[in-house]
Amino acid sequence: MGFRSTVAHSTLADANRSRDGRIYHDLAQTLIARARRRYASEPFGADLSQTVYALDSTTIDLCLSLFPGARFRSTKAAVKLHTLLDLRGPIPTMIAISDGKQADVGVLDELMLEPGAFYVMDRGYVDFARLYRFVLAGAFFVTRAKTGLQINRLESRPVDQSTGVRSDQVVGLKLTKSIEHYPDRFRRVSYADPESGKSLVFLTNNFDLPALTIAQLYKCRWRVELFFKWVKQNLRIKHFFGTTDNAVKTQVWIAVCVYVLVAILRKELKLEVSLAQILQILSVNVFEQMPLAEPVAKNISQTETYDPHNQLVFNML
Repeated sequence: MGFRSTVAHSTLADANRSRDGRIYHDLAQTLIARARRRYASEPFGADLSQTVYALDSTTIDLCLSLFPGARFRSTKAAVKLHTLLDLRGPIPTMIAISDGKQADVGVLDELMLEPGAFYVMDRGYVDFARLYRFVLAGAFFVTRAKTGLQINRLESRPVDQSTGVRSDQVVGLKLTKSIEHYPDRFRRVSYADPESGKSLVFLTNNFDLPALTIAQLYKCRWRVELFFKWVKQNLRIKHFFGTTDNAVKTQVWIAVCVYVLVAILRKELKLEVSLAQILQILSVNVFEQMPLAEPVAKNISQTETYDPHNQLVFNML
């Protein structure tokens, strides 16, 4: 490809410092729109026709001596990656990068709420004034209730406890200050997970879906955690080329572009392998000039002929 020697770390750092990271942000938005069209009918774990998003954040550790402006604790630095994930795909639709100390709930102010869509969040995003924005926008939220929530029960609905649903109630806030921020009703669904036995309490402003579907929607939230894990493990964003704010954002957006490109290729080529497998295949064939389907097919063939009984097994203690 024309490389005569190893590209120096400083060369990449200089490029990431001087080249505007918004170029990669805009490219990512174009790719995201393309990917979402291809995954629009993809199942995600709940029987629902509306768009469902999962919102969460992850912290990326940095070296404090190299990133003093991103101080997170006394001995470490970090940036926080806030991500809104369309669960059909799953495809990231919004990513915000902040310093590690920013509270997760603040990112709700940056969301362009989509009427009729569902937003699934953990209880770190429970802020009554911000949640009321969903009501005004005609959007729906599903989140977990914080302990000690002061409420008045207004109505109890019948439930089928064999599904794990323990109660389905319409409730209102009790405290005057809370009512000022959220002057409407909630729906409170109590659910006991049959697999773990853990009891969970959900809050939503949707009063039409079955209570079990509300629980299923929250269960789908784990996909955003898998997305963070996949990006960190496969796209190497924990090691940054450059210490400026622009360098960090550039590398994060490049990682997102790679993720979405792989997702598009997987759908357009109808590849029956995971995104992680495709990326691994690309990494070992990066300088080969061949259609992507060929190394993927070769990899599948090798996997199918692999016989674990012919291998020595070592117990790792």
